[in-house]
Amino acid sequence: MTSDAIARQRIDALRQQLATAAQAYHERDEQLIPDAEYDRLMRELEALEAAHPGLDRADSPSHQVGGRPSSRFPEVVHAMPMLSLGNAFSDEEVRDFVRRIDERLQRGQLLFSAEPKLDGLAISLRYEDGVFVQGATRGDGATGEDVTANLRRIKAIPDRLDGNGWPAVLEVRGEVYMPRADFERYNAQARLHGGKVLANPRNGAAGSLRQLDPKVSAQRPLSFYAYGTGEVDGGELPSTHSATLARLAQWGFPVSDLCRVVEGADGLLDYYRDIGARRDGLAFDIDGVVYKLDDRDGQHAMGFVARAPRWAVAHKFPAQEQTTTVEAIGIQIGRTGAATPVARLQPVQVAGVTVTNATLHNADQIARLDVRVGDTVIVRRAGDVIPEVVSVIVDRRPDGSRPWVMPQACPVCGAEIVREEGAAVWRCSGELSCPAQRKEAIAHFASRRAMDIDGLGDRYIETLVDAGIVRGVADLYRLQRDTLLLLKLALDAADPSALASAVAPHLPADTSGAWLNAVLKLDAAADGWRAQVLALPATFAWNPKKIATRWADNLIAAIDASRDATLERLLFALGIEHVGESTAKALAHWFGDLELIRRLPWPLFKRVPDIGGEVARSLGHFFEQDGNQQAIDALLQVGQVRIGDAHPPSSRLHEGLDLAQLLVEAEIPGITRLRAEKLVAVLPSAAQILDAEPACFIAAGLPEDTARGLTEWLDGDGHGQLLLSGETWMRRLLERTPAQAAQPAGPLDGQTVVLTGTLSGLTRDAAKARLEALGAKVAGSVSKKTAFVVAGSDAGSKLDKATALGVAVWDEARLLTFLAEHGHQP
Repeated sequence: MTSDAIARQRIDALRQQLATAAQAYHERDEQLIPDAEYDRLMRELEALEAAHPGLDRADSPSHQVGGRPSSRFPEVVHAMPMLSLGNAFSDEEVRDFVRRIDERLQRGQLLFSAEPKLDGLAISLRYEDGVFVQGATRGDGATGEDVTANLRRIKAIPDRLDGNGWPAVLEVRGEVYMPRADFERYNAQARLHGGKVLANPRNGAAGSLRQLDPKVSAQRPLSFYAYGTGEVDGGELPSTHSATLARLAQWGFPVSDLCRVVEGADGLLDYYRDIGARRDGLAFDIDGVVYKLDDRDGQHAMGFVARAPRWAVAHKFPAQEQTTTVEAIGIQIGRTGAATPVARLQPVQVAGVTVTNATLHNADQIARLDVRVGDTVIVRRAGDVIPEVVSVIVDRRPDGSRPWVMPQACPVCGAEIVREEGAAVWRCSGELSCPAQRKEAIAHFASRRAMDIDGLGDRYIETLVDAGIVRGVADLYRLQRDTLLLLKLALDAADPSALASAVAPHLPADTSGAWLNAVLKLDAAADGWRAQVLALPATFAWNPKKIATRWADNLIAAIDASRDATLERLLFALGIEHVGESTAKALAHWFGDLELIRRLPWPLFKRVPDIGGEVARSLGHFFEQDGNQQAIDALLQVGQVRIGDAHPPSSRLHEGLDLAQLLVEAEIPGITRLRAEKLVAVLPSAAQILDAEPACFIAAGLPEDTARGLTEWLDGDGHGQLLLSGETWMRRLLERTPAQAAQPAGPLDGQTVVLTGTLSGLTRDAAKARLEALGAKVAGSVSKKTAFVVAGSDAGSKLDKATALGVAVWDEARLLTFLAEHGHQP
């Protein structure tokens, strides 16, 4: 094959690849390859066409601008073509750009307008007599799409110009973009609710403008910057580009405050480096900077070439997106137990950093993208944002790949990974036993509303856990005063030498040397050197009498005080997912005993008012984990934590607690209370139900589809055992709670009360406790079902809502009088 034939073959392949990518990018807002790869392929095509001019064609992608307008929108023919820009990727290419202008104009001093290159969608805005009349996309440069209705929804675009002196016809050109923070918020909500996730801010902006329903566009967080003009008729603009931008700002258009006028190549490169250093902190994505000859006469003299002006160029930054291969997909467990899938990548340079891992956010995102091991993917890294996989290049997928499935067990502790109901979040259910969650679990356990261990802050927890001294919440009750003193000294010391100097006076001369030498060998710059100090063997006897000991003494006292706990505080302190203070209080009231609560199958938790399936299952998952049970055992050992308010279960558990109700609470498809009663009348035990054939269910009066659903449920993993266990514990509950005469109802039984504002006579917590003792449910928000609102001083929106809904409002005096009448003095 001749060299021309080889060149022709490569040129045809490049044209096809570039045309396909451009069509997807400009017409469907879909990115098949990263910008960096597109630029590289385009430069290769341009070089081949320059070397083989006989193979150049007018319809080559190297001569095209943008993509064809969509047929979904009316076409707009641009009065002046909307061209693209040539690219520069090195300092030398920028100097060549300046040199070519200097050689042609021969002016000596060259001034340029330099501005950031926003990564959004180029648009044209047409104003007639100062009124916005039409807006269009760039399209193919000659013809764009009429998106006027959508552009009117962007607050940054003025409907009418400010000031005066504007031309009769003014076409303003600029970039519609999506700010980073708004992009992240939008995607976070989309992931949470299973919606469509935007690939990047540029795609978000382009896709939003191309919505046929302007109401959809209005919901997207879009903004706009003006960067130039097109057609101007019936008036004149300033003679320089920079002055024109200033005039546009006076007329009400947003113009970037990063625009600068600089001189020569050195000025351009200094600007590039300055903006590059500030890039990660900007509120919007940029992929480079743009240099424009500032003088308009000079622009006209330079003219245009192919699809770009000779007087302007885009100087690109290192790519924030690149392609690489997924070598594996792992799971990372966060401090709160959230299980985040992470792609292990073939190392690739993205934005100047070698990337080996990228977040996949959650299992739903993986399913949407269909990411598989072996896939070629586009990876994005913007600033300090964790690298993420934004799309898969399906055409490069290897044969035999399989869809990814979320593991069932935590890779750290082995506990079950469960999905939050109604959310895209999966969590490790080994809250207390999972090392990945240890610090968060301990911080919650020690918090004021839990076990209230005052003085144990995050810094101390961090170091104690890293040193291996505290491996679980029970270890808090084994802490020694000397360990805490050494911890305080280590945290106060700037480096190992400072720590050694602080401790040395308190060490006997014959034992201090080895320990001090070990400390001095630690790397002061290394993470966790303080934890390494605590982990050193305690081979010395020291005398800390001269050290301030109040903090350590107070902390030991706070730990000791927390040993005598109420059941509701301990339940809340365990950090069970979805179990807040009110749920912990309800569990303690209804069941009364931790030993009972920790053994119950999850459907029985639903017997407590306001506990639904999601909370009940969360309780069940927590107590099913061996590690969590072991952590509770360690807490309850002699001398650790003592529960002083244990009591028999509430007699109200008798109400409606039978096998039929257990079947309903187990959420078996199609099983209602009436159908469950029919089934139990024929099969009165869980064992009989498990042994029965489907025909028996139909004979008992169940519809065929319900009988089939029950059979499938019973065959499901663990369901049969759940039913047997549930029946056993139901009977034990009934045995422990003999039926009693009905207790008199409290004056607020079944009523919902809301507290708002500041109370002077008692704390909000005290008011809540006394209202609950009288039977009320104290809620955090006002609704039509609220019985009354107690409003203290500085009451806010809750009081306003109560007034709007016609809900009764009590002041503090009325509350105190009511409490006193029912035996609750302040």
